[in-house]
Amino acid sequence: VWNMALRGLKVIEMAGLAPAPFAGMVLSDFGASVIRIDKPGQPLFDTLARNKRSVCISLKKPQGVEVVKDLCCKADILLEPYRSGVMEKLGLGPDILCSLNPKLIYARLTGFGQSGPLSRKAGHDINYLAISGVLSMLGREDSNPHPPINLLADFAGGGLMCVMGILMALFERSKSGKGQIIDVAMSSGVSYLSTFLTTSKKVGLWTGPTGTNMLDGGAPFYDTYKTSDGGYMSVGAIEPQFYSNLLHGLGIDKSTIPDQMDIDSWPEVKSRLSQVFSTKSRKEWTDIFSNIDACVEPVLSMNESVTHPHNIQRGVHSFDEDSNQYIPTPEPHLSRSPGEIYSFSQPDIGQHTKEVLKEMEYSNKKISELIESGVVYQSDTQSKL
Repeated sequence: VWNMALRGLKVIEMAGLAPAPFAGMVLSDFGASVIRIDKPGQPLFDTLARNKRSVCISLKKPQGVEVVKDLCCKADILLEPYRSGVMEKLGLGPDILCSLNPKLIYARLTGFGQSGPLSRKAGHDINYLAISGVLSMLGREDSNPHPPINLLADFAGGGLMCVMGILMALFERSKSGKGQIIDVAMSSGVSYLSTFLTTSKKVGLWTGPTGTNMLDGGAPFYDTYKTSDGGYMSVGAIEPQFYSNLLHGLGIDKSTIPDQMDIDSWPEVKSRLSQVFSTKSRKEWTDIFSNIDACVEPVLSMNESVTHPHNIQRGVHSFDEDSNQYIPTPEPHLSRSPGEIYSFSQPDIGQHTKEVLKEMEYSNKKISELIESGVVYQSDTQSKL
């Protein structure tokens, strides 16, 4: 813990759904002290709270708002996931908190951002993908657009983009001494993430309808193929040398099929490759291509990925004894100050309320009064001081 890259940073995370907890998790995995502010009686849906502490505060009570202000006065970062205007209504908007703590980095992570006609409208990953234009490019030919679970907008364009903004604001603060507000919209974050999709149009990568282009499943050399045992192989043999190796591994004479870039023949070639892949099991194809540079790898389940030799050697997963499952370890690898999962346990709501308030130099009497009046809540599961 002592040599972790973000050690010493104090983060206040307002409890929310997946994107904001993920951002807080990344910060905590690399050493930041993250305190999650929970509300009394709220259901516990957060599975990304490892390494964090929980303080339960009623924001409906003025005294509760004052407690949050006290916490933010001693924090480096505030991470909040509410729709535009909610924090202002609570009396916790950036104008107030940043005046109390000019060094505070106030990160706002929402679906549609703090401005614009959709800023106060509800939405989910699929909606943010939709208005970014990215969703229109995902799917097979002549099928409905298909979202890749909720990874792109929620976690890449949202949570991870937010972390990047926080790190940039921290670097800038090291020079100016001042905090700033970060407005992260998942809709525009995923739009930025897709810059290559826009700029590569001029080189002809996206000339046809969705599902007919080189990188969206249209090309026979960039797709997945079903094997005889119901498994799948991934193929990404874009470069000519890899394509030649692919055909060699499949036992196909290159002279018997059309040129690799003959787009009109792609459906015919894909049908041929599908037929060949269906003749052997996934393991058989994996063994065949294990020593061939053809950009061909088996499609593994999440459980199977844990036992892949490459993932084992790189320490891609860590075992959580409490949940009896393997969890991805923090990335990227830093040589001197790597991230670490030093606790897999998820905090109960209000588990660390007394502990944190004592660190804030609240007296035992004041803490008891706050608990008795329903301003804060301490769970039966208390941390060890």
